[in-house]
Amino acid sequence: MNKVIKTGLAGIMATTMLVAPVAAETLRLSHNTGDTTTWHQGAERFGELLAEKTGGAYDVRVFPNAQLSGGDQMRQAEMVGRGALDLVVTSAINVTPLVPEMAVFSLPYLYDNYAQVDATTQGAPGELLEAILLEKGIEVLAWGENGFREVTNNVRPITSPADMQGLNMRVAGPMYIDVMNALGANPQQMQWGETMTALQQGVVDGQENPIGAVIIPQQVYEVQDYLTTWHYSYDPIFLGVSKERWDAFDADTQDAMRTAAEEAMAYQRDITREGTANGVEFLREQGMEVYEPSAEELQAFREATQPAFDDWAGRVGEDIVSAFQDEIAKTGDGS
Repeated sequence: MNKVIKTGLAGIMATTMLVAPVAAETLRLSHNTGDTTTWHQGAERFGELLAEKTGGAYDVRVFPNAQLSGGDQMRQAEMVGRGALDLVVTSAINVTPLVPEMAVFSLPYLYDNYAQVDATTQGAPGELLEAILLEKGIEVLAWGENGFREVTNNVRPITSPADMQGLNMRVAGPMYIDVMNALGANPQQMQWGETMTALQQGVVDGQENPIGAVIIPQQVYEVQDYLTTWHYSYDPIFLGVSKERWDAFDADTQDAMRTAAEEAMAYQRDITREGTANGVEFLREQGMEVYEPSAEELQAFREATQPAFDDWAGRVGEDIVSAFQDEIAKTGDGS
C-alpha cells in the first residue's frame, strides 16, 4: 500500500513540475532621470510590451537615476557595451565620451522642427550612428525623445546672447560646455542627480533641458524663475541592448524585443511632445516667467553659437554632418 501511495505521489509531483511556469529571466535597464519622467514611462512600457510579446519570458527591471552606474549617467552606455548592463535608455549627448559622433544630433540650431528630427532619427542618418554604436557593443533598438533643450535660470530673463554672460550653468556633456563658453556663460558639467540640489543651493544659476521630458516631470520650475524657449539644441534618447546579450537571443526573441522597443519609444515620443506642447502655459501657471524669442532673436543665438557648431561638426566628421543636413533639407520647413 505504501509503495502505491509513494508511486502516486511521485506521479503527481512529476506532473506538477511539467506544468509549473518557468521563471521569467530578469533584464536590467538603466536610465538617467527620475521615475516621474517620460524616459521612465517609456522604459516601463517596453518592459510591459516585451513580457506580453514573449509570454512572460522576460522581466525588465527599470532602474532610474543611473543607479546601476553609481549615479554616473555617462558610464551607462559603456557598461552596456561591455555587457555589465543589459539595457539602457540614455540620450545622445550622454554617449559622446564613448562615441563623439553622437554629438551630431545636438549641434546648436541644427533642427527647426520635429519633422526634421524624425527624418534623421527614424531614417538613414540615424542608421549611421547605430552602426557606430554597434561597434561599441550596443545594439540600438529604437529612438525616443528628450527634446529641444530650453534654458532656465534664477538671475534674469534671457532674451539675447549678452544675457548669458557670467551665468553659472549646469550642463550635461562636453559639447554644451563649448556652447556655453561661446555665449560667455560659466558651464559646469554635473550629473542630473546632483543638479536640483545645486540649483536650490545656488551652486549654479541655471540649466538647460527639454520641457516635456525633464523640466516639468522633474519639477525644475520649483527651483527656477526664468525660462527662455530658445530651442538651441535637440537631444534624442535611444533604447539599446548589450550586443553580447542580443546575440544570445533567438530570432523570435530579437523580433519581439525590437518591436516592443519601437512601440515603447513611439509612445514615449508622443507623451513627451504632448507634455512640451502644453508645457509653456503650465510653467507660467506655476509662476515661471517665460520668454519666447522672435526669429530675429533666435538668429542672434544661432550666430553666437556658430563657433561651437563648427568645432563639433569637425569632431563628428563632415560625412555624418552632411548626411544629417541633406536629410533635413529634404523636409523643407517641415510644414
